[in-house]
Amino acid sequence: MKDQIDELTLLLLYLTSFKEDYGFGEAQRSWKGYPFESLNELSENDFIRDSKRSKSVYLTEKGIEQALELMKKYNIKEQNGIS
Repeated sequence: MKDQIDELTLLLLYLTSFKEDYGFGEAQRSWKGYPFESLNELSENDFIRDSKRSKSVYLTEKGIEQALELMKKYNIKEQNGIS
């Protein structure tokens, strides 16, 4: 069950993400209103980058690719403005 929670957390992070220009380029960010256990696991798997001081995380290229695969798995169509 933990793996499914981590998968769905990554998918929700992606689906609720927004692009932010941080001076050197854009990053796809999302607010971290999800279980810390899942966020820690996603960070360890290099799907997200997490700052303990920040209220948001950013998705890595690997995380975005995995989220797109999860969208296919769960039959979710891509929305305008995402990715």
